[in-house]
Amino acid sequence: MVNRTPIVAGNWKMHLPLTEAAEFTRGLAPQLAQYTTVECVVCPAFVALDAVKNALTGWSLKLGAQNMHWEERGAFTSQISPIMLQGLCEYVIIGHSESRVYLHETDDDINRKVKSALAHNLKPILAVGESDAQNQAGETHTVLSEQLRLGLHGVTAEQMANVVVAYEPVWAIGTGRNASGVVANNIVQSTVRATLLELYGDDVGQSVRIQYGGSVKPGNMAEYMQYPDIDGALVGGAALKAEDFVQLVAIAAQAKGA
Repeated sequence: MVNRTPIVAGNWKMHLPLTEAAEFTRGLAPQLAQYTTVECVVCPAFVALDAVKNALTGWSLKLGAQNMHWEERGAFTSQISPIMLQGLCEYVIIGHSESRVYLHETDDDINRKVKSALAHNLKPILAVGESDAQNQAGETHTVLSEQLRLGLHGVTAEQMANVVVAYEPVWAIGTGRNASGVVANNIVQSTVRATLLELYGDDVGQSVRIQYGGSVKPGNMAEYMQYPDIDGALVGGAALKAEDFVQLVAIAAQAKGA
């Protein structure tokens, strides 16, 4: 079995302004230091990236952005380019359902962002997920497979070493509803992992880390981490409470023998 390093990432969304974000990070980072075999990432708002980077200096906690534009420069009001993130953070979330829905991001947009991130030495966390209507209509496999194929178009097997995939059913994000561990594992295994294997072959397909996201909390984290194909979590609300986030990391470490 491939040994994949567990990864737990906190998406702070539009929470924790600059001063609060820095203070929160200074309290969180030391608590995560003991979990050296779990990769821990926080993704604050753009304006807090520099403050959080300074606050986590010297600690193993890593930094990610919540989105980016694919162009380096241009007349793209309000956008953040990959060269603005270089040297500031290591990861960047791309394709989150809130960006797909509210910002009308297409699979082509997302593909450009993934390739641009990789070209600028940023590691994309590519989020994929089906809506409630798509789930009810039995379209989950088709939707996820297409999102992966289009989102990763042109990404080489070598580049996949720096890509994380997050399966986040849209109907479970911030709703309190979550896919059961059995359901999440079935989808991750039969669709997400299977598509990666089809696209890149066994060695690469088995080495890509896959997170589950959608109302993940300390009370249900172990339910997901018991399955070999789920390598961690992309967390929203529970990432805003240091105690909860630390518990999630601890559960991942224990479940994965890390």
